[in-house]
Amino acid sequence: MYFDYQDISLYYEKLGTNKDKVILILPGWGDTRKTFNNLASALQNEYTVYLFDYPGFGNTKFTSHDLTIYDYALLIKEFIEQEKIDKPILLGHSFGGRIAILLKAYYKVPIEKIILMDSAGVIPKKTLWQKFKGKLYQLLKKLGNIFPSILKKKYQEALLQRFGSTDYKNLPVDMRKTFQNVVKEDLVPYLKDIDVPTLLIWGEKDDITPLSDGQRMKKEIPDSGLVLIKEKGHFPYIEEPYYVYLIIATFLK
Repeated sequence: MYFDYQDISLYYEKLGTNKDKVILILPGWGDTRKTFNNLASALQNEYTVYLFDYPGFGNTKFTSHDLTIYDYALLIKEFIEQEKIDKPILLGHSFGGRIAILLKAYYKVPIEKIILMDSAGVIPKKTLWQKFKGKLYQLLKKLGNIFPSILKKKYQEALLQRFGSTDYKNLPVDMRKTFQNVVKEDLVPYLKDIDVPTLLIWGEKDDITPLSDGQRMKKEIPDSGLVLIKEKGHFPYIEEPYYVYLIIATFLK
């Protein structure tokens, strides 16, 4: 099904029929609703479950303009309001956690509970090497201005391949600015304003959003608890699906 808002046709799927208990599953960056099929199937017996494809992923086409994390959150806010969903439960993984945080703490959407799974939103401190690489990249990028147009584009692409992150390089050109907009936003100042029960689920060996991020969120979110999935990485719901489901089901009850 599609939800139309401004120039976006947001693709989503709906499972279950319990209108009184609704869960919105917000996938990570680059992922689609399909990665949560197993968890959604397990939850649909007691809940109505919505899963989404964000603009640029799955069945939702990207827009003709750049987006920010606030735009993504606003899109889901409009969906909640127009579908008349009352106090849903939010489950956000990685990038989806960013959206969940803003829905409650910035847009003040009425929410029942929140589950943040290996959530993004904490800006990592850069090492000296990372700082050096960043300054070197900016310097080399400026030097590219001396090249004629036909060579400048090739030069910039070569720099990107040398200095860009894997996620950034794998994106279509028209989504790269949006990616930069998203990852630069520090959401820690919003965490104190999350005033509903919040479950943090984290893979012990997550090297994308490290465990220290989860510990920071637990410290900042007033009514929160952190569950560690030992020996697992950034996708505990795929690596330990049944265990993660039991944790979620216990929290929701």
